[in-house]
Amino acid sequence: MSSASSSVAEARRALGQRLREIRKDSGLTARALAALEGWHESKCSRLEHGRTPPSDADIRAYALHCNAQEQTADLIATARNIEGAYVEWRRMERAGLKRVQESVAPLFERTRRFRMYQSWVVPGLLQTAAYTKAVLGTVATLRDVPDDIDAAVVVRMERQHILHSGDHRFALLVEEWVLRTIIGDSDVMAGQLGHLISVATLPSVSLGIIPMGAPRGAGWPVESFTMYDDEQVNVELVSAHLTVTQPREVQEYARAFAELSAKAVYGSAARSLITSAIDSLG
Repeated sequence: MSSASSSVAEARRALGQRLREIRKDSGLTARALAALEGWHESKCSRLEHGRTPPSDADIRAYALHCNAQEQTADLIATARNIEGAYVEWRRMERAGLKRVQESVAPLFERTRRFRMYQSWVVPGLLQTAAYTKAVLGTVATLRDVPDDIDAAVVVRMERQHILHSGDHRFALLVEEWVLRTIIGDSDVMAGQLGHLISVATLPSVSLGIIPMGAPRGAGWPVESFTMYDDEQVNVELVSAHLTVTQPREVQEYARAFAELSAKAVYGSAARSLITSAIDSLG
């Protein structure tokens, strides 16, 4: 995977190409657009080649003069997202795992509708303390971050209060193999799987399990992600944490979640898969 800096540079170039296409579709030359806005004529070139990140005002000028006002919101969201989209795990975690857990609290509190898909581990909001400790222990070992695991576990457990308060709603999808991947040891997994059965009965929670062996079609496995209302998607990559806020891309994740949801089983069928995973632990 490319580094965060190269990803940002590529995203800037892609945005610049979109601005160039908008201008050319309107029939304006770069010199004419610069003259209309009172810019130095080299500014359009810098923007369109991704050498200078466009401000909101720059984007509005392109949209206005090129008769593309309907694209303004999407372009601005793209530009704002570029600098903060890729955050390397080491950069996030260098202050400790507790700080990472605390950093998402405001986002969780203001979100009303959560959509979570996990192809790696049980979603954090549904984890037991023992399972979380095992997961974060692996993270700390692999990424050589400060050892504040116990404090980070406390923060994550405290965050789970939103499952029982307010008008939050949670739609969670988990691949069946997550249930059968032993994190920690068999006792940790047995406790975690039993907790899944319990939490799935909460009025605010809809838990779907995507069975192994089922034909996938459009709903094929993808990277784990969480949707916060229709405003933001956080994606878990191996080396980075990706934040998506561009409306068009958020809708792509919404479609992916809908397709994955159609492959899942719920209620008694989901409980059967969980109990089967418990039985396999012996």
